[in-house]
Amino acid sequence: MAYAISVLSGRWKLSILGFLLDNGKLRYGELKRKVIGISEKMLINQLKELEKDGLINRIAYPEVPPRVEYELSDKGKTLENILVLMSSLGEENVDNRIKT
Repeated sequence: MAYAISVLSGRWKLSILGFLLDNGKLRYGELKRKVIGISEKMLINQLKELEKDGLINRIAYPEVPPRVEYELSDKGKTLENILVLMSSLGEENVDNRIKT
């Protein structure tokens, strides 16, 4: 459990993984638009950490202008059940949080 928490810790990583789970491949700009409130520096940092930990793949296409896409790796796809359960928990309890 400690390993999982260390890899997934951070304000934005779970959101990034969730968007990649829902959408498949996403370009950097698409992720930036979807993860509301994240700075460019933080998004770049979080993507690098997720790639280093083997949870996402970075696909760079040799084009001009450069095109980069991100997707869940096979290791990242093993988190699908956890991400879906966490999303369900949030959806079921969002009203409770707002009321308190």
